[in-house]
Amino acid sequence: MSDIGSDDFDDEQNKLGEYEGDRNEAGERHGDGKAVLPNGDVYQGQYKSGQRHGEGTYRFKNGARYVGGYYQNMKHGEGTFYYPDGSKYEGSWVEDLRHGHGIYTYPNKDTYDGEWMHHMRHGQGVYHHHETGSKYTGSWVNGKMESSGEYIHSNHRYKGNFANSSPWGPGRYVFDIGCEQHGEYHQTEQDRAEGAFGELASTAVLTWVPKCITSLTPWTPDRDSAGEKYTPPAEESTES
Repeated sequence: MSDIGSDDFDDEQNKLGEYEGDRNEAGERHGDGKAVLPNGDVYQGQYKSGQRHGEGTYRFKNGARYVGGYYQNMKHGEGTFYYPDGSKYEGSWVEDLRHGHGIYTYPNKDTYDGEWMHHMRHGQGVYHHHETGSKYTGSWVNGKMESSGEYIHSNHRYKGNFANSSPWGPGRYVFDIGCEQHGEYHQTEQDRAEGAFGELASTAVLTWVPKCITSLTPWTPDRDSAGEKYTPPAEESTES
């Protein structure tokens, strides 16, 4: 859903909606005030020269709510957004977008704690799966797991490279019993089958190719078991 304020048509002359609060010498909303928008949304907080500016609370008629900083009518700084589906974002905003560090709690109680850019997970972050207890910690690019990362499960973990939110290339499984399996993920095609319009179709699947089992060894991000830096092919690492 969109969490951008819906009072874009509210002007300085208060021709639309209702306003109670402070004004400056020019008659603009300035200081503390409360505005009821024509669509039923309500904003209560600080204004500057006719715009939401400072700390405030914006309540949407659909049940969503934002509590935090504003800058020239845009969510900016630290703030918390409560969504109608029960999800919640707590963190940094830049010009109405999640940007910087923040924690997002999803409707299924999964959480992401990390960096954001332009409303998407981007940078270093940890995604925790509430139901299974598994979590991924590592790099994100445009909302997807990319580059080096670690997927931690109840009795083992996978360390390696990721592309388009899937493991790709060299990596290793580390088991709690004190050993690890080195190998690589490759993309292979399943048996080709005839599609609905007579064309041949195939589905690419990831296949783990084991190489060896060793005792526990130090791990350097972005490097394979031989110690060489690994870079996935461009067509596999870029997002569609």
